[in-house]
Amino acid sequence: MAEGQLDSVTAGADRIEVEILTSLSQISAAEWDACACPETADGGRPEDPFTTHRFLMALEDSGSVGPGTGWHPQYLVARQRGATIGVAPLYAKTHSQGEYIFDHNWGHAYERAGGRYYPKLQIAVPFTPATGRRFLARPGAEVTGIAALVQGAVEIAARNRLSSVHVTFCTEAEAKAGADMGLMHRVTQQFHWENRGYVDFDAFLADLSSRKRKAIRKERAAAQGFGGVIRHHTGDMLRPAHWDAFWRFYQDTGARKWGTPYLTRAFFDRAQETLREDMLLVLAERDGRPVAGALNFIGRNRLYGRYWGCIEDHPCLHFELCYYQAIDHAISHGLATVEAGAQGAHKLARGYLPVATHSLHWIGDPGLRGAIAKYLRAERDAVEEEIEVLTEYGPFRRTMAEET
Repeated sequence: MAEGQLDSVTAGADRIEVEILTSLSQISAAEWDACACPETADGGRPEDPFTTHRFLMALEDSGSVGPGTGWHPQYLVARQRGATIGVAPLYAKTHSQGEYIFDHNWGHAYERAGGRYYPKLQIAVPFTPATGRRFLARPGAEVTGIAALVQGAVEIAARNRLSSVHVTFCTEAEAKAGADMGLMHRVTQQFHWENRGYVDFDAFLADLSSRKRKAIRKERAAAQGFGGVIRHHTGDMLRPAHWDAFWRFYQDTGARKWGTPYLTRAFFDRAQETLREDMLLVLAERDGRPVAGALNFIGRNRLYGRYWGCIEDHPCLHFELCYYQAIDHAISHGLATVEAGAQGAHKLARGYLPVATHSLHWIGDPGLRGAIAKYLRAERDAVEEEIEVLTEYGPFRRTMAEET
């Protein structure tokens, strides 16, 4: 795998040097974050915390990425006249786990035909199906920075005879820019809740059809009757003991969903040190003991639901902690959106509507590239149609007459 200094690539009139870093410790937080989250210069939150130096460094320091994980850091840094103008969270992947944009079938088909699909290159936030910028250009250098990062990633793959480059959960604007540069654009979907200026949860319920409103009230009553209390913890309210409890929940869910949890126990210790202002931990406690929990990350205008788990089963408690408590928090804190993670059509009945998500792909082999391009066109049409249908039959009221 390529390491160290790449040959220069040219973008525009000035020569831009693109370098690979095998550890984020090789660049300062200030230099990385000036590209990843320049909006924090006003002292506020990042748009999302997932591409910040502190989040990616927590993954690395905790051993959640690196040797033995199949996620090998190859961070890109683009410099022009000595100044960093762009960075990207690039990883060499030896499998397709923890990505949530599924390409297993592409790999299987290529290897059955005699090709070598792995390792591949992935520009992504590991284990995090949340939309955000992936080509992290400094303000004012967006055009040249994004072009240099795209060209750099493709050049690394081509020079090392790697099968592919994948950019997952990028923004729609990045998807358009990447497609204009020759990458293949993929459209998938998630379910997000949007705040329509609600003053409280009841105002949100009033926007729903009568049947859905009654169903949610029934679910909330069942969940809140579990025999304990639900508490929100963030910032200095978070304590190491909370992570001891949540680790048990996370292990249970990870073992059932993925076989092995993606995050290590050390990640949560590191998160306590550097990320606690970015997190909201919702815990259900019974007899003074946490029995279930949902972990969210907080962005400037969004709440990102990430992990859930429990050690006791109670009716509807999953819906309450993951979806309804997230909506409550978003309303009370003026957040515009709740992203509830990947997949899950059951979210539709709970006020989360389908939205398009975007990724970009470069495939080296012409035959595989042609087959995937054809597949992506058909998939894109199918996803767009499904979003239209699901939105039409969503949980919201269509006319006032429905209330009578």
